[in-house]
This record gives sequence, C-alpha cells and structure tokens, in this order.
Amino acid sequence: MDDAPGAECPFEIARPVMEHRWDELTFLHWRYPAETVQRLLPPSLTVDTFDGTAWMGLVPFLMTVSLPGRGPLPGVGQFCETNVRTYVRDEQGRRGIWFFSLDATGLSAVLTARATYRLPYCWSQMRVIHDGDLMRYDCRRRWPGPARSHAVVRIGEQYAPEELGPLEHFLTARWILFSRARGYHRTGRAQHAPWVLHRAESLAVQDGLLEVAGLPAPEGLPLAHFSPGVQVRIGRPERG
Repeated sequence: MDDAPGAECPFEIARPVMEHRWDELTFLHWRYPAETVQRLLPPSLTVDTFDGTAWMGLVPFLMTVSLPGRGPLPGVGQFCETNVRTYVRDEQGRRGIWFFSLDATGLSAVLTARATYRLPYCWSQMRVIHDGDLMRYDCRRRWPGPARSHAVVRIGEQYAPEELGPLEHFLTARWILFSRARGYHRTGRAQHAPWVLHRAESLAVQDGLLEVAGLPAPEGLPLAHFSPGVQVRIGRPERG
C-alpha cells in the first residue's frame, strides 16, 4: 500500500518504562521485491510497500538507556546498536517495524530485550566513529553466529521540515514494533519528536547482516539519511 505515515507520533506514552537516546543514527535502505520480504514474515503481518516495493533498512546508531527521571541504567548505559528491519502492517491495520535482528555491544541489554520484548537481539562488537562530515559504522557479531557489517556515510545539509516527503516519512516515522514469542504477538511503542534528518551519501557499504536474516545480498549502495538523534519514551511490552 503506497502511502506514508505522518511525521508526528500519533499517541503519547504517559508512563514510560524506559527513556532512550538514539544518537549519530543513519538510515540505510534498499528496495526489495515485496514477495521476497513477505515470505520471511509471520502470517499475521503484511509487508508495507512504497513505490510498489518493500524496503529493508540497516540502521546503526548509539543508544543510551535510562529509567524515567534517572540516569543511565547500571550495567547498560550507552552502547552501539545496529538493526535490520522492514515495515509492516498487522491485522488491525497498524503500521510498524519488524526487526530481523538487532545487534548491540551491551550484553545486559541483549539479554533484557530478548526476555521482555522478545526481540532478536545479538551480541556484537561495534564502533561508531564521527569524523567531521563522515560517519563510520562497524559491526562484528559474536553471538549467535558470525556476521559483519561496515558502512561509511557522508553527512550533508539538514532537510527543512517542508522538504521531507512521503518516502522520508515512510522510512523513518514508525512508532510501533511487532514481535512474536510462544505463539503470541507482542507490540512495543516508542514516542519521540519528529526526526531531524540530514541528507547523506553512502560512500561504502559491505553488509552481511541482511543475508544472515535470509535475504538476498543487497545490490548497490543504499539510500541514506542521517539524524543527530532523538529523545525517546518507551512503553511497556503489550500482548497483541
């Protein structure tokens, strides 16, 4: 279905269970045939399309996890993360994200997210380096199984809000995640201000994370968008 969500979060999380900072974040996206992605999704989810195709995202960034009104969580704090994702609708028509994997350097964060939100977190070594107008991201998965990813991106000028079109909103303005465990569907909600996005140019990308997820190797350099970051309110896990 070729339309796009709005830039504003449609709900408020009055009592978040966590607060996040997502910093130095780059969205890297490739087109894929919708049927290629659909075969990897649970039956209750339908791939969301734009311009007639599915979009697969590789999203590396720095994560900071805090309790509401307190500092970073002990043993978690700040770590690097890289997620592999696509965009879906559930049986109620709600739009959201399906994660194929989420690599993180914090082992405590990996174990906690697997236990609570039933997300496919993996333990990895990663680096996020900001050098002038260049961002470099490196990921080497430690558990479960080997996989690597490397990306270098040049940051361009910031988009004015009126310059952001339906495609930018489709790829970035997502407020719900879906997961599945023991036959039950789970959702999680994230509330934040509209993304501040910059133009970005992919200079070099060698990725193995999409292939490990069961997808054909991505072809060519991806479409890139950069954001300096957002403050995020996270809701408790929900069933259904």
